Amino acid sequence: MSDAYTLEDKRLMDKTLAAQQRTRLREKLGGRAGMGAGLLLILIVMWLMGLGLGAGLQQLLSLTIWGIMLGGIIALGGVGLTLCYGVLKFPNFAHGELVTLGAYITFAIIQMLPKSAPIWHFSFGWELLLGMVIAMPVTGLVAVVIDRLLYRRLRVAKSALVLFAMASLGMAFFLRSVIYLLWGSDFHFFYVGRANPALHLPLGVRVQADQLFVFGLVVVLVVLLYLLLAKTKVGKAMRATADNPDLAQVRGINTERINAWTWMIGGGLAAAGGVMYGLASQLRPDMGFTLLLPMFAAVILGSIGSAFGALAGAIVIGIAMQVTSSFMSPAYGPAVAFALMVLALIVRPQGLFADK
Repeated sequence: MSDAYTLEDKRLMDKTLAAQQRTRLREKLGGRAGMGAGLLLILIVMWLMGLGLGAGLQQLLSLTIWGIMLGGIIALGGVGLTLCYGVLKFPNFAHGELVTLGAYITFAIIQMLPKSAPIWHFSFGWELLLGMVIAMPVTGLVAVVIDRLLYRRLRVAKSALVLFAMASLGMAFFLRSVIYLLWGSDFHFFYVGRANPALHLPLGVRVQADQLFVFGLVVVLVVLLYLLLAKTKVGKAMRATADNPDLAQVRGINTERINAWTWMIGGGLAAAGGVMYGLASQLRPDMGFTLLLPMFAAVILGSIGSAFGALAGAIVIGIAMQVTSSFMSPAYGPAVAFALMVLALIVRPQGLFADK
């Protein structure tokens, strides 16, 4: 009887655990579905406001597609930002200046190379791709040096979080001053006078080929980052360090080396985002600062520490900023991102892709 009772007890416990797991999964999916439905409702309301204020259906479709491309640019910076926060546990306000620095390094390389013919329907040639490939590791190395000279000293001293935030803010002003000294305050373009033809999509929607390239590059880089975090030893060590740095160090993980890898990857992604933003508009010393608030909004919306969450949040932010430009000034785009960030903090502070 004792054995039978014990076996029956075990079956009941298994059933109870399975029921609890199903409940937690339903709660997680329900929370995400509810947040997703809320975001979809917000975008629909913005669409209706645009239609009510005189915007055409074709215009709103084009703005939505452009918003997806803008979201891709925000995502490149946002993914690096959320990665650094997930491992290092502080908001790096200098991340926007890394975006600017990557764009200007690419610009300097393009100026030194002969101009090639445009690739396919794009407005750029091979020299821009070469410049970006060089600028990504260079910007990553700059981020590593900044960490060694500034943030590492604060970590060793076990400084408060507010000191990290203030130090990163000071570093942002320093990097921007360096950019002013090296390249001046004038606006620059990767290419002057080169056409950027539009592709005609169904329903009369027109989109530039460069925008398709931006979104394709974002998807490729995010997938590569996911594979790095999920399949490689470095990625697993980064996740372990993010969960518990003290325990990771006890288990033999060199956390300082992992911090360096985090800065390298985050800086490289920021540089790619800066190049894409400069390609879509122009280069100016405050371009990274302009993107900083939308990047933080995307990270918070998607949940801090999630690469795919940052991508999803950035796309929502990008669409909202573009669609609202049909009935208000585009200068209010950062205010739209801020409003969505506040709404996310109120409704679901852990973000759409949070595990708990």
